[in-house]
Amino acid sequence: MTIPYPSPRSRRTALSLALGLMIGACSPLKTFDTLVPKDGEGRRVATGLAYGRDARQVLDIYAPRSGAAGSRPVIVFFYGGSWNSGTRSGYAFVGRALAAQGFVVVIPDYRLVPNVRYPAFVEDGAAAVRWVEAHIGAVGGDPRRIVLMGHSAGAYIAAMLAVDDRWLGADRSAVRGLVGLAGPYDFAPFDVDVSRAAFGAWPRPEETQPVHWAGAGDPPALLLVGGEDRTVLPRNSEALTNRLRAGGVPVTLRTYPRLGHVGMILSVARPFRGRAPVIADVAAFAHAVTR
Repeated sequence: MTIPYPSPRSRRTALSLALGLMIGACSPLKTFDTLVPKDGEGRRVATGLAYGRDARQVLDIYAPRSGAAGSRPVIVFFYGGSWNSGTRSGYAFVGRALAAQGFVVVIPDYRLVPNVRYPAFVEDGAAAVRWVEAHIGAVGGDPRRIVLMGHSAGAYIAAMLAVDDRWLGADRSAVRGLVGLAGPYDFAPFDVDVSRAAFGAWPRPEETQPVHWAGAGDPPALLLVGGEDRTVLPRNSEALTNRLRAGGVPVTLRTYPRLGHVGMILSVARPFRGRAPVIADVAAFAHAVTR
């Protein structure tokens, strides 16, 4: 029996259905990632590598399928999910998209609320970056040329690691840049259930905010926001931009008028790239700061 390959129209219908389910149920993109066409120039080269002892402290690695030999710049990508959901297995489309642009890409899992609270997920992010610095050379990555990137709650983790030396230490010279997609950087006091659950127990709320720590000496940043985002308001990125610029840090703040919160990360996937040049803008920035 011959099984026909789905037509482009049926694939788009399936993707639309998966997207609707994802938005309605806050799924970790597993169904979407399974269905969406991916970049053939990128491939997964390692999966489930432990960077700590907890079952959630594992990571996957993606790399270009071919090209010039030698050490490549590295992007460590942290996914979103309100600090209480998500899994690296739902983001292969991100790993392969960025790898196709010439990067070694690391996507870690991290511990989640309610099993942990702040700062555990930031500590996990720091542990993953330290693992990268120690081991990424074995798969062709350059441990001295790292860009931290994240979407939503993951952008928060990336930002804290980039601007607050409590996590990676005063010498963050290996971190060449920060890319934040629709990130929350200035959201205290905690007035919604998600932020209260993750941060409400910390006695000094200002210490949990990237804007509190940002300033001179931080790495260059690319902050991307959606003009239709009602989940994490663009004022978060505006506040972080202003604080970094006041410290003399180069920052690019870019708004995509047609994107909402979920649309920001979906635009990395091949079928949705026509909505905004997110992947092209990220690649251009990351190559520029890691030259």
